[in-house]
Amino acid sequence: MSRRTMLFSGAAALVLLLAGLWWLSAPPGGSSIPAAQGAAGPESGVLAVDARRAAQMGIRLAPAGAAEEAPLATIPAMIQPPANARVAVAATFPGTVLRTLVVEGDSVRRGQPLAVIASRDVLTIGADLSRAHARSGVAQANAARLSQLSREGIIAGARADEANAIAAEARADVSEKSRILAMVNGHGGSGSYKLTAPIAGRITSAAIQAGNPVDGTTAPYVIDAADRYEVVGQLPERLIGQVRPGMSVRLLPDLTGRIVAVGSTIDPATRSASLKAEIPAGPGVVAGRATSIVIAGPAPAGAVSVPDAAITMIDGKSMIFVAERGGFAIRPVTSGGTSNGRTVLLSGVRPGEQIVVSGTSALKALATAQ
Repeated sequence: MSRRTMLFSGAAALVLLLAGLWWLSAPPGGSSIPAAQGAAGPESGVLAVDARRAAQMGIRLAPAGAAEEAPLATIPAMIQPPANARVAVAATFPGTVLRTLVVEGDSVRRGQPLAVIASRDVLTIGADLSRAHARSGVAQANAARLSQLSREGIIAGARADEANAIAAEARADVSEKSRILAMVNGHGGSGSYKLTAPIAGRITSAAIQAGNPVDGTTAPYVIDAADRYEVVGQLPERLIGQVRPGMSVRLLPDLTGRIVAVGSTIDPATRSASLKAEIPAGPGVVAGRATSIVIAGPAPAGAVSVPDAAITMIDGKSMIFVAERGGFAIRPVTSGGTSNGRTVLLSGVRPGEQIVVSGTSALKALATAQ
């Protein structure tokens, strides 16, 4: 065999050997799948999803915000008006109800008429006022005449001074009776007066009907101030010392108030202490209604606040999807409490990281399929 033939045979054998090695190392199907089209293995903890596919899955991102407060506990409570925010409106003079102008549940402004009362006392004051006006007119005319005579030297000055004093007394009598009628919104001619609201608020009691008698010993109306309320609850023994005045409370869904007092004595029957917080008015805030409040304290360092929808359960554990280059990382998280549609996370996410807040179900299905 010639040297040329031997070289040609060796080259052919080398080509066949390389082709066999390539065939053995090639993946089934003849081509590899780009990482962006599939999912990384469980050992990587990252789902590889490109931007186009993320848009098809309805994925929406939002930054994880640093948490300032974390829920400590939810306790039952009772809504009530503050001690200085409930006013009983009593009848100033006894009489008979002619007409009621508001009913229980109505909102009223300060000075708004509530009812019209017919009263003999008001009629008497009106008559006294008319007589006082008449006496005052006569006294002033007499004082003016005697003062003129005194200046002309016809009478002694003492008589003019006495007449002026009587006229001043008559004017004071008119002023006093006028003030009384104005104070009760009375009308002396008709012998009636109006009960009016001393504060702005809501009528919480209206024990009054047209035709019924009223007197100063009962309060036909009770008004609660409409801009502020209190909630009173029982603080569990384990939280005594942790909860302090000034900390915030939340009345679901979205009313926020402040703790104003925490009791220092533990009730031996309930093993709890009293707690009082101020809350603003809002939908569903009615004195006497039972409710529950969420007590919030300072959040631990590094805690973040995320929407409840961002958290999903995988294999019985709380997980969250965090955006990373080329996909989404699956991270276990530790919850520090939930309130008002948001959850405080103590671990697993750093403030400012982009998390998935919509489309978590699609990512969960993709993760569990791997």
